[in-house]
Amino acid sequence: MEEDEAPDESWLTTYADAITLLMAFFVMLLNFSKIDIPSFQNAAAGIKNEIGMGTKEFSPISILEANIKDEVTEMQADEVVKTSTDDNGIVIELASSAFYEPGSANIREEAKPVLRQMAGFLSSKDYLYYNIDVEGHTDDDPIHTPKFPSNWELAADRATEIVRFFIDMGFDSERMRATSFADTRPKVPNRDEDGNPIPENQAENRRVVLRVYSMSLPERARLDRKYERIKMIEDAKRAQENARPGEIGGGGGAGRSGQNQAPENATGN
Repeated sequence: MEEDEAPDESWLTTYADAITLLMAFFVMLLNFSKIDIPSFQNAAAGIKNEIGMGTKEFSPISILEANIKDEVTEMQADEVVKTSTDDNGIVIELASSAFYEPGSANIREEAKPVLRQMAGFLSSKDYLYYNIDVEGHTDDDPIHTPKFPSNWELAADRATEIVRFFIDMGFDSERMRATSFADTRPKVPNRDEDGNPIPENQAENRRVVLRVYSMSLPERARLDRKYERIKMIEDAKRAQENARPGEIGGGGGAGRSGQNQAPENATGN
């Protein structure tokens, strides 16, 4: 008696590979709000470039960094504005001495053109879904004034002034946040081993840092809902305004005009 042939199960290998890829894809979707979105964008652009998918592509963060660096260099402000990237996005560091008077949170007039150029780039629709955190940092020299009892208030006010400046330029306040770190996050030691101040290091520690990073998916959804509500309100207002001329020119308007005419004539007599 002839033995039955064993079933061909080679398809199971391909099937298992497909299931594994699908599982990885769904796990990625579930955790997408927590992943490093700028790195993901850079990786996606790099993959497209490597496999030759059309023209060379750059991530939004790398484009923004290049634009700001070019503009800062053109304005000869590259000594007081440093641009770099971290795991979350782009980091823009402003030297406090160039942007504020000593012991003050008032932005220097000569520094405002630089901030306007940054605001111009960041207000692009390409960065609508990006948050901007503004951090105020000081050196360790204490300050005691009626307005600034300590470095905490000075750093907070300097960061807040940048936030106000951007909001005045038309930025959505929900995209911005001001934080004070005072002297708790020095880049370099403020003092030497003997406790003597190091002026150049203190100057480097006095800074304001802008951190630009992509919103999470829930943040994007919340912003979309907000803009949808605003659009609905604006559409309703326009509809009301368009309806008014018809109401005034219609029979109801003429009736009201006739009703008002009699008392005016009676009063005149």
